[in-house]
Amino acid sequence: MTDTLSLPPRATPEAASFRDAMACVASAVHVVTTLGPAGRAGLTATAVASVSDNPPTVLVCIARPSRTLAVIEASGLFCINTLPGDALDLAEIFASRRGIEGEARFATRPWTTLATGAPVLSDAVAAFDCRLTAVQDVATHRILIGEVVGLGGAAAALGSSLIYRQRSFQAV
Repeated sequence: MTDTLSLPPRATPEAASFRDAMACVASAVHVVTTLGPAGRAGLTATAVASVSDNPPTVLVCIARPSRTLAVIEASGLFCINTLPGDALDLAEIFASRRGIEGEARFATRPWTTLATGAPVLSDAVAAFDCRLTAVQDVATHRILIGEVVGLGGAAAALGSSLIYRQRSFQAV
């Protein structure tokens, strides 16, 4: 008798089919920001999740070639800003869809800071100010785990939130 279960080989889904299936999943839209020696940096992200509430911990997945990723890893800090429903322009700017780069990305809305000094969107639905605690490479991305050291956001005045579904930004 053997302890090993033998399973038939399975075909891995094609990348395009996987992307099509993931496009059906609605995801909250966030701008992940950081502060480094060259100034503020940020990107749009949907791969964000809570990890634990004791201590408060979150994760974000970022493509390895990202310039913002390099700044986060060097500085050890980041803030996850959950976008309100009217922030489609901001999501596109930080997703590099408007041709706006660097510090100019921060000129379209008001920003503040919390404990780490990373930029916090003043009208974010929620903002999770984090210190980087762990990094894990998986496939083409890097998973960043951060301990939440500050909270912000306008959740009390909650209106709509921005989601990404069917390859477009939508307010819900």
